[in-house]
Amino acid sequence: MKIIYGTSNKNKVIAMKKILKDNDINAEIYTLRDIGFSEKIIEDGKTFEENSKIKAVAIKKFCDKNDILNKVIITDDAGLCIEKLNGEPGVYSARYAGENATQVQLLEKVLNKMKRFENEEDRKCKFVCVLTAIIPNGEIIVARGECKGTVAKKMGTLGGLEYQPIFIPNGFNKPLSDLSEKTYEETHNHRDLAVKDLIEKLKNKGIK
Repeated sequence: MKIIYGTSNKNKVIAMKKILKDNDINAEIYTLRDIGFSEKIIEDGKTFEENSKIKAVAIKKFCDKNDILNKVIITDDAGLCIEKLNGEPGVYSARYAGENATQVQLLEKVLNKMKRFENEEDRKCKFVCVLTAIIPNGEIIVARGECKGTVAKKMGTLGGLEYQPIFIPNGFNKPLSDLSEKTYEETHNHRDLAVKDLIEKLKNKGIK
């Protein structure tokens, strides 16, 4: 399988390669940089599905225009959804505290909004990842993964995905960013689950 993964983020590519290998998929992965794509994509959808599709369609148009053929295009959109905040930050996760906000600013905004909710029951949240694939015949396939948990009351170790330092996955008592690498990998991860769902759907289409 030859995949154009709609990112220039090296860590995302590494994670994708690992998930595919763990699921016995032998794939060549091309990034946006590899295919010369540098256009700005306006993600103005209201859902993860809409934003992921917007990116996939934009890349497909570029590939068609530049005769980049016979590859599976995969894009994603992901974020944190908090029940008591009506699903915020949601699709605005990356820019919740402004376009160029730091990780600390993002986390502080969420923690300040959650101060009034003391009980664990009121701090329920989930990480969501939606993947959109456009296969060579033009068909669009969508996959979704979710990881449920609660919002921590203070930040854990900074780094990693924006909200990992305040996301406590169900069954644990500390944020994702404070779990060991092995434990983290064994924890159900929203992106891993979405990729596994997508792999099954691709296999059903005869793409391996």
